[in-house]
Amino acid sequence: MLKNWTNIFVYHIKNNKLFTALNILGLSIGIAGLIFAILYWNDEHSYDQWNPNKETVFLVANQMDPTTYWASSSAPIGSAIKELSPKVESFCYLNGNYDSEIIHYKNKKVQSDKVIVAQKNFFDYFPYQFTEGSAKTGLPDSNSICLSEDLAQQIFGSKSAYGKKITLQNQILVVRGVYKLDKKSVFNPSCVVNFMDIRLKNSIQQWGNFQFILLLKLKNPDDAKSVTASLTKIYYDNMTAPRAKSQGMNPEEFIQKFGEVKPHLEPLSMVRLHTKTGGLIESNGNYQLILILMGLSALILILSIVNYVNSATANAVKRAKEIGVRKIIGASKANIVQQFIFETAIITLISILTALVIVELSLPYYNVFLEKALILQSSQFYLQLIMIFIVTVITAGIFPAIYVANFEVLKVLRGSFTRSKNGIWLRNGMLIFQFSVASFFIIGSYITHQQIDFMNSKDVGFNGNQIINISYRNIYGENITSKEQMKKYDAIKNELLRIKGVKKAAGGGFVMGNGAKSVISYHHKDINIDGNNIPVDFGLLEMMQIKLLKGRFLSPEYAQDTINSMLINETALKLLNEKDPIGKKINWDGKEAIIVGVIKDFNIGNPGEAIPPMSVFHFKSVPWFSNLLNNIYVTADPETMQQTISDIESIWSKKADSEYPFVYDFVDKEYKRSYHTYVKQKNLFSLLNIIVIAIALMGLFALASYSIERRMKEIAVRKTLGADTNVLLKELCKQYIVFSVTGFLIALFPTYYLLDKWLENFSYRIHISIYPFAAGFVILLTLTLLIVLSRAYSATKVDVLKYLKYE
Repeated sequence: MLKNWTNIFVYHIKNNKLFTALNILGLSIGIAGLIFAILYWNDEHSYDQWNPNKETVFLVANQMDPTTYWASSSAPIGSAIKELSPKVESFCYLNGNYDSEIIHYKNKKVQSDKVIVAQKNFFDYFPYQFTEGSAKTGLPDSNSICLSEDLAQQIFGSKSAYGKKITLQNQILVVRGVYKLDKKSVFNPSCVVNFMDIRLKNSIQQWGNFQFILLLKLKNPDDAKSVTASLTKIYYDNMTAPRAKSQGMNPEEFIQKFGEVKPHLEPLSMVRLHTKTGGLIESNGNYQLILILMGLSALILILSIVNYVNSATANAVKRAKEIGVRKIIGASKANIVQQFIFETAIITLISILTALVIVELSLPYYNVFLEKALILQSSQFYLQLIMIFIVTVITAGIFPAIYVANFEVLKVLRGSFTRSKNGIWLRNGMLIFQFSVASFFIIGSYITHQQIDFMNSKDVGFNGNQIINISYRNIYGENITSKEQMKKYDAIKNELLRIKGVKKAAGGGFVMGNGAKSVISYHHKDINIDGNNIPVDFGLLEMMQIKLLKGRFLSPEYAQDTINSMLINETALKLLNEKDPIGKKINWDGKEAIIVGVIKDFNIGNPGEAIPPMSVFHFKSVPWFSNLLNNIYVTADPETMQQTISDIESIWSKKADSEYPFVYDFVDKEYKRSYHTYVKQKNLFSLLNIIVIAIALMGLFALASYSIERRMKEIAVRKTLGADTNVLLKELCKQYIVFSVTGFLIALFPTYYLLDKWLENFSYRIHISIYPFAAGFVILLTLTLLIVLSRAYSATKVDVLKYLKYE
């Protein structure tokens, strides 16, 4: 029986090569798209799933206002929660960023960009496998360090690293362990040092200093709510109540006016994709992009299956007599159904194999697009691949099989079946669905391009053209003072200003597009504002052409500007509700600050984010601001730019930092990369738009061909009776125009709704107008007419005798 089915299947493939190829290609593209989405989905959901502590370890995320979350925590909270709540087994503090450090071993220097500062129980929370030493004895004190295998290999080669002494930050450390960094996690350090206890000690009384990442390990994950309540009480007792007392009001009044810290516990298993924090050491996953990719890929596969069903049912007309004869000689409906499902299974299997080839060839480009290193291993998703096969066979095979099995034998053998309306309504409905999906993608591609173009053209409030951002490694250490840090910076700046071609140079404690590094609340009258701190050197705002609205810029001519002067932006001014803020005194972190100027809003984050209230200070105003000085901005003569950069690099390696490489970028280019995620979504939509249109057109081509072929005798008769070609073309195209218009109208509301939801991600967005829909309609109708007219025109040129010689 299988041999007979196979022979029949091969026979029909030979007689329908083009349409079989179109069916396989359509299904292959749909399945390949879904495989790509599954690879991305599996990779993003694999983070920390290996960790046995994934459900008992929680990240403390503190909500500072109704719309903002911060991943950081203050130093005293960990000890307080451990004492207050017996449900907390332990806590672990980590630094908020990786450090980039040079490790010295004898005469060898190795740079590590992923040094993490943590407490000694870090490996209790992230139990990486140790190849030398052990997790329990890896970080006993501040003189210990644990290395990843890769870093140990770079430093010591094939020799054992355990017990060796290395130098990091001018401190001699002993290697107490080497671990495998072969698991995906939100913390993937190349080495771990135990410097955190010293940092905690220096800020143990600073309840408002939210600069560390805090992880809690609970005895029972079900206790998360009660532990959160305990955290809330600790913040209330140690922050809200004392601050309310200092303001001369009761805590309830203080909360109503200024708000309070609201802690949240996020399980480690959910942090990568679902954290509400702005970012962790490793970049957050983009859950929205995953959902978009999965949804659109599934939609494309559905479109491919609809294409196949349409083609299969239309092609059934050609096989009507075959089915009639098989029934006459005893074949049951079940036999016919099984045969057609068997044929669908073979086509689906061929399509899956073709899809895997497409994925393998396209994977390098896909990895570049997503900034990933995905590999195609069937063992990672073979169950999902089997599920795709089963679902595709069932959805694509059942209906055509049942449709064919229900042919009436007498109608088929009399030859009257070809004029039957059976199944046409469903094929037309599926064709309308294809037009709807194509309309959604065409309009969606247009709108995503509009939004990204809007972000590119939007006035971001500063000018970064020809401004170089040099990454500056500040000097740190327990005994290093802010004066020493500023002294070194001033010496480097003076060296830069001596270089020919350098016009201006000034330090900044931020990177355009990455947001501010710290936020501190300040009070004025009954108003509380969470100000993003922007520490700058004199002249930096003027260099970036940030506009002054009121007052003046910070200037070395005023001694107070390095003591307590500050600038605010438009957003902060609106929140202050002061018509004339110049000279007003505010309470900034317990000290008095005087507003000397108001600057125009500018995007310190990406242009999709709302501009926050900003507090601009000189570095010397607050001692710890000097720790944020990690960027020096330089303007240079564009005509001699390359030579200037070369001269800066020469000076940098000799007098600024001889150990670390010279790293720079242009501010405007750096800023554009800050919203590359949205650009990727635009490119994704464009790519899928092309794929959807291609699949829809293949389906339309196949269906139009079958439909016109069924009417060839009618066309021949009309031509014999003298029908004009234009009349015939109009008659053949009319129904497809109706279908495309109907599909477009059906797609209008869901397209508008879904794209409007996507635009809600942007604080500054376009408003959806009628133009994308008008353009989408024109494009859809044009493509439809091109395909149908080409097939219809060829039909009008056939030899009439070929279809009338038996009449």
